[in-house]
Amino acid sequence: MALPQLSQGTPPKSFDNMLENATRASNFLKAISHEGRLMILCHLVSGEKSVTELEELLSARQAAVSQQLSRLRLEGLVTPRREGKAIYYRLADDRPRRMLELVYDMFCGDEKD
Repeated sequence: MALPQLSQGTPPKSFDNMLENATRASNFLKAISHEGRLMILCHLVSGEKSVTELEELLSARQAAVSQQLSRLRLEGLVTPRREGKAIYYRLADDRPRRMLELVYDMFCGDEKD
């Protein structure tokens, strides 16, 4: 896919669309720019997890995990589901998985097991 290019002849509507997309992309990147949020997404790639499970997997306090989940939920990256007192989270769509694959390729692809 070719990247769009701005020039002096770019119509205002196209520029506005690019600006809107840049804002959405920037918000997405901000949401994943914290190692705790990245780790949550990594754990959710394998399937739905409760907040308690995530606390244990991350060795983090409930308040910290909930704060990071709140940001991911705000950006539409995770979806909650309540079952009794427990709240479960899953990836909202394929964007986090695709991003994690790219990050893995960029930063971990050369590592040997």
